[in-house]
Amino acid sequence: MTTTTLAGTVATQANVYFDGKCVSHTVTLADGVRKSVGVILPATLTFNTGAPEIMETVAGRCSIKLKGETEWKSYGPGESYNVPGDSSFEIKVEGEAYHYICHFG
Repeated sequence: MTTTTLAGTVATQANVYFDGKCVSHTVTLADGVRKSVGVILPATLTFNTGAPEIMETVAGRCSIKLKGETEWKSYGPGESYNVPGDSSFEIKVEGEAYHYICHFG
């Protein structure tokens, strides 16, 4: 397990999506940068984006398909993928839970 020390705040109220299949907490750094840290349980889900996102895989594996694409791409620990703003993506998690950090902007 890797830990990082940050100056900022963590929202204690969880963001719960898809009947609890995705749970995250919003982290706001001292400079105003916002991120979320969360977990997705095994499922296939569709997320809509407002701002562009960089999804950093912390643990587990997922496959994603961006809006307009036909092929699934797989990601594991230490890998990340970009999602455009004002778009959507499908994510498929099988087996173990998928842990991530979402970097907005």
